[in-house]
Amino acid sequence: MNNQRLTQTQRQELKLSPQQIQLMKLLQLPIIELEQRIKEEIEANPALEESHENDYENNEPINDEGDNGENDDYNDNEVDFSKDDEFDITDYLQDEDIDDYSYKLQTNNYSADDDPYEAPIVNEETFQDYLNQQLAYRNLTEKQLQIGEYIIGNLDDNGYLSRPIPNIVDDMLFTMNISTTEEEVAEVLHIVQELDPPGIAARNLQECLLIQLQRLQEENPFVDVKLSITIVKDFFEEFTKKHYDKIAKKLEVSNRELKAALDEILKLNPKPADASTSSAKNIHYITPDFFVFVHDGKVELSLDGRNTPELHISKTYLKMLDDFAKSKDSRHMQEATQFVKQKIDAAKWFIDAINQRQNTLYITMKAIVDIQEEYFLTGDETKLKPMILKDVADKVGLDISTISRVANSKYVQTPYGTFLLKFFFSEGITNDEGEEVSTREIKKILKDAVENEDKANPMTDEQLMLVLKEKGYPIARRTVAKYREQLGIPVGRMRKKI
Repeated sequence: MNNQRLTQTQRQELKLSPQQIQLMKLLQLPIIELEQRIKEEIEANPALEESHENDYENNEPINDEGDNGENDDYNDNEVDFSKDDEFDITDYLQDEDIDDYSYKLQTNNYSADDDPYEAPIVNEETFQDYLNQQLAYRNLTEKQLQIGEYIIGNLDDNGYLSRPIPNIVDDMLFTMNISTTEEEVAEVLHIVQELDPPGIAARNLQECLLIQLQRLQEENPFVDVKLSITIVKDFFEEFTKKHYDKIAKKLEVSNRELKAALDEILKLNPKPADASTSSAKNIHYITPDFFVFVHDGKVELSLDGRNTPELHISKTYLKMLDDFAKSKDSRHMQEATQFVKQKIDAAKWFIDAINQRQNTLYITMKAIVDIQEEYFLTGDETKLKPMILKDVADKVGLDISTISRVANSKYVQTPYGTFLLKFFFSEGITNDEGEEVSTREIKKILKDAVENEDKANPMTDEQLMLVLKEKGYPIARRTVAKYREQLGIPVGRMRKKI
């Protein structure tokens, strides 16, 4: 007997439309990546155009006197994409003239006083180029030059050669059809290690420091680095663990002599690639998304829109829709009409999404400024209040995930420096007086305590815990260790100095 039967169930599901997903992606883009994303959209959609005219009177920029998201276009927290997809030309044209219509479908992020911005084209020299140029001046055979260039091409970001010599021999044979020996590669490696900056192409930190010390001894015979070389060469493990007493005892030197030798070592660069000239390194700049100013005791906020071009719907495409609507053979133009309609729909949504993004960014940063106003007025980190994503989300009426996307990759320029928005978020603990304070305040006290400690006898985590307890912050030793690690402060033994 067949037991199959048909049943009907009802359930609720929350699904994001493709437009909403793309809006979330736009929201998390920093301003430089947003500029590139807009250029890609303009190239892909002919109905979307960048305008070079400033309709400033029709498009007021977001500022501190705005309505904080309560205008007609953004009355809801999210863009509504649930409208019927049925196409009606009258939805686009109505009774308005084409020339006067496009201002309703554009975004303007410029003021009349802004200068046009054009990103300069920079021809940068890489670190490898810098080394290859030096190598070319050496008296080398063609084979040696090829080996040297291959070695330089295998250096990591710090300037170290992590590829073993036997592997380099095999690589050159199989990838370049160049037969060589380990002795030949080692000889060329020694030549590469003579290039600037000193310490380049070392295979480990010990070799890197030795190369620099030996170069210093050769170039400046008046500087005595023999003891420094001995320490790095024969007592490197004790040096890294700061067992200075053992080194002094085995070498039979005084603390003064040992300190002088250690000072010479500490002057060296453990990452020689960072010591190259600015022309040999690619420099990365941060472009802030927000600007915070303090004028007459008041905090002012502005949103950077200089790299976000003014967008509008193509008048050509709008006119095409008008022509299709007036055409007697409009039935036969259905495919073309649908294509134009889709492009205008996509362009209109993109403009709305950019506006929604700008509005969401502004109201989120405005909430952060309101909560942390005391910090923005003074620049004192101890004035930062405990603040988590939920606090901002509740204040602006948005989802926590939306706030996280805004805070995770955006920068704000303040009178006290440029910071990631995440800098202003921290958890809170209760002090002895029952007042909730930010963990950032505790970290500031912890950092100050370490900076002012006796370097010859640095404090342990237990002693740091007592310092915090005396200031009214009763936290456990393991919590002190966690905060210390988050601040990048090593344990007491590694902070010891002679």
